[in-house]
Amino acid sequence: MRMGKMTIEWTKRLKARLFAYLLPLTAGIVMSCTQDGYDKGDSEYSNMRGDFVEAQIGNNKKIVSITTDDGDFFELAQPFSAQWIATPDTVYRCMLYYNKVRDSRGRYMAQVLSVGEIPCPKVVTLAELDSDMKTDPVKFESAWLSKTGRYINLSFSLMTGSADDEKAIHSLRVVQDTITTNQDGTRTSHLRLYHDQGGVPEYYSAQAYASIITSQIPADSASITINTYTGVVEKAFPLRNNR
Repeated sequence: MRMGKMTIEWTKRLKARLFAYLLPLTAGIVMSCTQDGYDKGDSEYSNMRGDFVEAQIGNNKKIVSITTDDGDFFELAQPFSAQWIATPDTVYRCMLYYNKVRDSRGRYMAQVLSVGEIPCPKVVTLAELDSDMKTDPVKFESAWLSKTGRYINLSFSLMTGSADDEKAIHSLRVVQDTITTNQDGTRTSHLRLYHDQGGVPEYYSAQAYASIITSQIPADSASITINTYTGVVEKAFPLRNNR
C-alpha cells in the first residue's frame, strides 16, 4: 500500500503559524485518540469524535473511508475533500473530526466535520542529517502508541510568532541516534526529536502533532528523547511486528 505523503521525510520547513490549519475545533481536543468530544445534544457536534486516522483517498482526490488508530474502519457518508489532498488513490495520515452515523441499512459510517493532515516524518540517522543535530525546546504534551501499534503519536506545542524575516522557519525531524541490544537479545532504537527554532520569535504557542510510522524502526522497542522548556523528556514504547 502506497502511503503517499506519509513516506516523505518531514523536511517541509514549518512556517510561523505551524499547524494553524488544524481546525478551529482543536480547542476542544482531548488527547485520548478515541475520545467522544461532547455530550449528547441537538447540534451536529453532539456526538463528535476526534481520531487520528488513515484516510483512504479515491481517484477523485476525496476521502472515501477511514481506519482509526483503534483499528475501526468506516466508509464516509459523503466523500470529503481538502485543498492539501494532492494525490489520488493513496492514504493520508489525518486528524479527523466526525459523527458516527447509521446508513439506511444500519451500518455505521463517518460523517466528516473537519480534517487536518498530520505529518509522518521519516526516521533518519545522524549520518543522513544535512546539518548539525539541533534540539531547541518545545512544549511537550503527550506521546502514545496507537492501539494498532502502527504509529507513535506526538502532541506538542511550538513557540512562534510573526517574523520580519521570511527565512525564519521551524524545522523538525525524527533522528535515530543509536540502536542498542538488550540482555534478552531484543533491540531498542533511540530516537531524538530534531527541532531548529530557525529564528522564529517565541511570542505564543501553536499546537502541533506528528506520527512516526513504527515499521520504519528496525527494533523491538523505541525510546524518543524530546528537549522541552522544563527539561528533557524521554518516552519508551514496545513495538510489534517489526522483525
